[in-house]
Parts: sequence; C-alpha cells; structure tokens
Amino acid sequence: MLLQQIDWIIIFIFFVIVLTIGYVASRTAGKSNEEFFLGGREMPWWLLGISMVACTFSADTPNLVTGFVRENGVSKNWAWWAFLITGMVTVFIYARLWRRSNVVTDLEFYEIRYGGKLAAFLRGFRSIYLGIFFNTLIMATVTLAAIKIGGIMLGLDPWVIVVGASVVVVIYSALGGIKGVVWADFFQYGIAMFGAVYAAVVAVRQPEVGGLKGLISNPAIQSKINAMPDLSDPSFWVPLLLIPIAVQWWAVWYPGAEPGGGGYIAQRMLSAKDEKNAVGATLLFNFAHYALRPWPWIIVALASLVIYPDLDSILKEFPNIDQTYLKDDIAYPVMLTKLGTGWRGLVVASIIAAYMSTIGTHLNWGSSYFVNDFYKRFVKPDATQKEMVGMGRLTTVLLMIVAGTFALTIMDNATQAFNILLLSGAGSGAIYLLRWFWWRINAFSEITAMIVATVMAVILVLFVDDATMATGYLDGFTVKLLLTVSVVSVAWIAVTFLTKPEDEKTLRNFYRITKPGGPGWKKIIEKARKDNDPVDDGGAEWQMPKQLLLVFIGCVTIYSSLFSIGGIVYGNMMQAGILGVVAIVGTFFLFKILNTLRLN
Repeated sequence: MLLQQIDWIIIFIFFVIVLTIGYVASRTAGKSNEEFFLGGREMPWWLLGISMVACTFSADTPNLVTGFVRENGVSKNWAWWAFLITGMVTVFIYARLWRRSNVVTDLEFYEIRYGGKLAAFLRGFRSIYLGIFFNTLIMATVTLAAIKIGGIMLGLDPWVIVVGASVVVVIYSALGGIKGVVWADFFQYGIAMFGAVYAAVVAVRQPEVGGLKGLISNPAIQSKINAMPDLSDPSFWVPLLLIPIAVQWWAVWYPGAEPGGGGYIAQRMLSAKDEKNAVGATLLFNFAHYALRPWPWIIVALASLVIYPDLDSILKEFPNIDQTYLKDDIAYPVMLTKLGTGWRGLVVASIIAAYMSTIGTHLNWGSSYFVNDFYKRFVKPDATQKEMVGMGRLTTVLLMIVAGTFALTIMDNATQAFNILLLSGAGSGAIYLLRWFWWRINAFSEITAMIVATVMAVILVLFVDDATMATGYLDGFTVKLLLTVSVVSVAWIAVTFLTKPEDEKTLRNFYRITKPGGPGWKKIIEKARKDNDPVDDGGAEWQMPKQLLLVFIGCVTIYSSLFSIGGIVYGNMMQAGILGVVAIVGTFFLFKILNTLRLN
C-alpha cells in the first residue's frame, strides 16, 4: 500500500520539524560533555517526564502489546504492568539519590560506591556490554518493528526501511545531544499518542468490528478480553500475575524498568535541575506509561482478532509478507492499513515519531556510556570536552549501524526479544535496590550476578527448549526465569559474604555524597564517628516508612487509573466510576504526603 501525496507531505513536515529541533539544540550541545549528555543539569520535570515516556513509546511497543493480546489475552500485559512497582520505588526512594550522586552516567556510580580495579573493571565492561551490545539489541528490536510496519504499509524492502529510518534520528541525535533528543521527544510524544488513539478509533469503526460495543461483545475475543487472569486456573494467573508481582519487579533488570532506576531513566534524573524535578519527572513518566498509553494498543489488538483471527487470514490478504516476520505482532501494522489518505500519513508519522524518540534516546544513552565510562576513563583520560563531544557524535552513528545490522540479520519477533532481554537481567535486580542501603554489597556481588545471569541466559535460551521446562502451572519461560533468579541470587549473596567488603574510605565517601540513611549503614556511620570523621552531618532523617507508603499509594492510584480507563473502554461504568474516585483520592494523599518529604 503506497502513501498518497498528502501523506508524504505530512511526513516531510514532521521530519523538517525534528531536524530543526536538533539544529537549534546543537548550538549549546557541543559546549561540553555534560551539556551533550545531561543538558547542563538544568532540565525541568515536565520535559524530562515526557521524554521518559516518549522513549519507552517505541515503534515495537504496539507490536509487542498486540502480540501479547493475540497470543495470551489482555492479561498477558501484566508481564510489564507489574514493573509499575519498581517504577514507584524509583520515584519515591531512588530518584533523589541518583540526582544527589551528581554522576554523569549511572555507570560512573560504580567508582563512587565501590573501589579499586574491580570497580573500574565493572564500569568499563558494562559500558561496552550495556552501551554497545545490550543497547544495540534493544534498538534492533525497535528497528524490527519499523521493518514490519514499513513492509506492510509501504511495501519497502527491509534494508530500505532501516536506512531511511536511521538517517534523520542519527542527524538530530548527533547534533543536538540530550537536549535535541528530549525536545524532539516532547514533540514526538504528542504526535505518537494522537496516532495511537486515532488508530484505535479507526479499528473499532471497521464494519467487521461494529463499534466499541460490537468489539467488546464479539464472541471471537471473549477468551482474550479479561484484564485479570482467570483466578480459577493457576496455569494462567500464576505466571501472568503472581510471578510478575511477587518476583519479576524486584528481581529482573529491564531497560526503562530497572530496580532502583538506571540507564536512560537515570540519565534523565541526572539531567534534572534538582531532586524535586527528578522525582516529578519519574512520577509523570510512570503515570503516563502505565495508565494512559496501553488501551489504544489493546483496542487495536482486540479488533485485529475479529478481522484477522489467525496468521493465515493475514497472509491471505497480504501474500507478499516475508514469512520471517509473520508473527502475531505484525497484526498491528496490518490494522494500520485501514487508515484513509492523509490520516494514514499522520499515523505513519506518529509511528516514525515513536521509533525516533526511542532510538534517539538509546543512541545518546549508549554513546554516553562509551564516551564517559570507556573512552574518557580508560582510553584517553586527558580528552578535551570538544574531543568527547566529537567521540559521542561518532559513536552515535556507529551504534545505529550495528543496530540496523542486528535488525536485518538476527531479529524476527518482538516477544522473543522481550524474553531474551528479561532473562539476561534476571536475579540482579535486588542488588540494584540494596546497594544504596547496605554497605556490605561489593563489586564482587555485581560481577557475580552479571556473569552468572549471562551464562544462564545463554544456556537456557540457546540450548534448552521452553517446552521441556514447563511444569505444573508454569510455562517453560517462567520456569527459566525463576531458575535464573534463584541461581543468580544465591550466587551473588554467597559471594558477598565470602569476599571482603569495600574499604572504609570508599564507603564513607559514598555515604557523604548520597546520604541514603537507614540501618544498613549503621556500622559505617558509628565507626566514622569514633574516628572523628563523621559522614552524616548529625544524622539524616530516616524517611523510608513514609517513602514506602508513597510507593503503595502510587501503585494503587496508577493501577486504579489504568482500570478506570479500562472500565470506560469495556462499557463498565460502575467500575470506571469507583476506580476513578479511588484514583482521585489517591492522588490527593499522594501529593499531600509527598510535600512533607525532604527534597532539595
């Protein structure tokens, strides 16, 4: 299906605006390393919050959600809805600590929390592992979605789509740095959200669907429509609800939902004006990410089941689809072919916006790791600010090339990639939560978790079939996840107690900088006082009970908002009204208590 002239004009205007943003931002981005990667640490909460939600609103996310709904129903989304818990923990506990650390990247954290050659190794290795390999794998997943959408809607070859989709985002990311990315995110999020909502409206207006009421009552989707797993069948609710809430949120590292914050979320917290703006940004992000965005995608996915109940029906209408990409997640771009002229161009622009916001973020984030934590730290310690910015721009281009190559050669399914990324971070999450509050965790703890998790992921993904691992109420992948979490957790805890703690000087310096407080640092604080070298300036107030209350209220408020909107979609106005009231009351108490929290 080819776009018409008006569609191309709309897309062209979109590209011009984005490139203009990059050009304007480039006037200050090249001044210093901190300007290029952190925007001078002067960015407001609302801009950073929108940027966070924009970069997680990628071109592959609608495909991923569509695949979830078609394969396992709406309740499968608990695989990522459960991450709200760690999101709230990041907002109310860790955002202020990250901003207080004053590092340039979250990897620089390693050399203020740990000491010696092991800390340096950890920082350098993860700059390559996360910034290059892991990061490009994520970008390849996003680019795979662009390939599928472009193939269905435009009939373009994969390599044409990869090259075309990459050029503009590389230009504005390399020119404007984080400012260019963040301001482009702000513009792109509005476009992307409008496109998602309009795509849902068009989907339910299809004659086969018969409107929203016709969709919800259609027999073809009754087995998929419930947002909660069937509690009478443990084979459904245990892996879809219990495991994510009981284990996954704290045990698994995943980009954008790192326990304790990290990656590009930490980068934006570090870019904030102060602690208040860091907290405000992450709170806005979690509300928009979990409460506002899911339902337009879910509606399109459900409508696709009515029109295309199986993959054969998609192939029948689109016989030229490459069999490599014929998975359930392709139903989303297939549904976009229902759009009319003009609107089609706008929605395609919204998909491009979603793609570019995510890729732009990952390019800047990945290059910040390479430049700050590898090039500057190990290759050229005396690099000038100009040289670091230049290296950042060069790395931006190279990362895109690698990601495009991955997308064209090794990726074929968004759900598959999601599972691989989830498994490779399993078991390490607890370290990221505890390392701020327990002095005993050391560099060996993190290195052990990283190595064991990687080895487990390679073995279980490449050599063990999911079907052979299934047992009782658990599917094969869930068993793999629990096994990895257990093995990795036992390994790093054992190594923590079998190895020496970090030296006293390093621990005291870390506490002086971040002042996390709590009983986990009692031994260090008391020893420092005895040595007449106090680290707590008289003792910081322990606010954890209040913070945990905020985490609970935040989860209740956002989940209530999510399912209140769901009640409106499903025509259950009583559910929508009750949960809407809960969300409003929760918001009131949330801000009332938050205002009493000590923030700088």
